[in-house]
Amino acid sequence: MTCPLWRRLFALLYDLVAILAIVMVVGLICQLATHGRLITTGTQVHIAWWYQPLQGFVVAAYFLVSWLRGGQTLGMRPWRIRIAGNGGARLTLKQALLRLAAAAIPLLLLLLAPSLGLRAALWTVAAAWSAWFAVALIDPRHRAVHDLLAGSEVHRTG
Repeated sequence: MTCPLWRRLFALLYDLVAILAIVMVVGLICQLATHGRLITTGTQVHIAWWYQPLQGFVVAAYFLVSWLRGGQTLGMRPWRIRIAGNGGARLTLKQALLRLAAAAIPLLLLLLAPSLGLRAALWTVAAAWSAWFAVALIDPRHRAVHDLLAGSEVHRTG
């Protein structure tokens, strides 16, 4: 049975808590490894060039490992939903990578921050993700844009 959008969004909120915890732990490890010089301040704030790509890689790894290992992230488990390929098959690495890339496309709108300002850029990202998920309201199998592009579905398990 396909999963309604509201259940997916609640699972995503749960995942947000897990991601925040992961990002905080990675940040602490990086601060300890650089002896507190990861972020320097003065006349201008400077963040080590490798820090943000590292955080992006860790967040991406969280989703990829979760989807490929058992089809569920931590947030999906309490809501009893699972990601699968079309027809209920396990997600392939190609599908998982495509799904991740498609879901992350709205983040490119953050590149507008220097011209629009950070607040406007964040609202633009939120609007794009809303449109991405709104497709699930009209798709008969409740698939969002990233599901359509990757050939994946979210099913209820219980």
